[in-house]
Amino acid sequence: MPDPQTPEDELAGTEQPFVQHLFELRDRLLYCIYGVVVALILLAIWPGPNGLIDFIAHPIRAHMPPGTKLIAVGVFSPFFVPLKVLMLVAVLLALPWLMYQMWAFVAPGLYSHEKRFAVPLIIFGSLLAYSGIAFVQFFVLDRMFAFIQGFTPDSVAATPDIASYVEAILSLYLAFGLAFQVPIVVMLLVRLDMVSVETLRGFRGYFVVVAFIIAAVVTPPDVISQLALAVPMCLLYEIGIIGAGWFAKVSKAPPEDEAAAADKPS
Repeated sequence: MPDPQTPEDELAGTEQPFVQHLFELRDRLLYCIYGVVVALILLAIWPGPNGLIDFIAHPIRAHMPPGTKLIAVGVFSPFFVPLKVLMLVAVLLALPWLMYQMWAFVAPGLYSHEKRFAVPLIIFGSLLAYSGIAFVQFFVLDRMFAFIQGFTPDSVAATPDIASYVEAILSLYLAFGLAFQVPIVVMLLVRLDMVSVETLRGFRGYFVVVAFIIAAVVTPPDVISQLALAVPMCLLYEIGIIGAGWFAKVSKAPPEDEAAAADKPS
């Protein structure tokens, strides 16, 4: 017969039936849907689908001849493309809320010292994602389209299709938003004892190669966008190394929690 759990273990007696976990998962998914719906309503009121399209189309229109507009090749593109952009922007706007619901679902199985750093990581990760998207919108696209339009012959009228343009831009948003999560990934790898800070420092040269390979695969075939993704990834990797040692130290479990976890029966 296994020994009873020690009273020092704060998770002792908190186990729930599997059905209860399913109910909790259902509630968290509903909360996620409610958050996205609220974001949809707010964005539909202002700036509206057309305003969002005008905003994300500004970088390319700035490098098109005056009076030139993007075209809609598909019959239903003028209707579905703005709705698609509205939905995706709503998800991005609700991102901190969605991440919080994910954390709230697993929080009952975490120790207090682990819960204490979950919300700051959610906020930090959301800010990094927003920073990556803003970097694309206000820096990368302008340079990228200026570079591309410089190769357009005078006899060619560059009038991109709005559907293909939105698809390309959203893929860049996703790529940069994920790439800017490098510090979070590095800190969690060190905190979970999967790698050490010394190993990450030794891997620095290899990561530079990996960053440029990733940039070559996920970005358009122009030097500007590839450098714009690879260079920040390398800088964020260095930030992650610096923050990993500090995060692993301050988020370390107290001695009593470590003893309780070690004594807890499997």
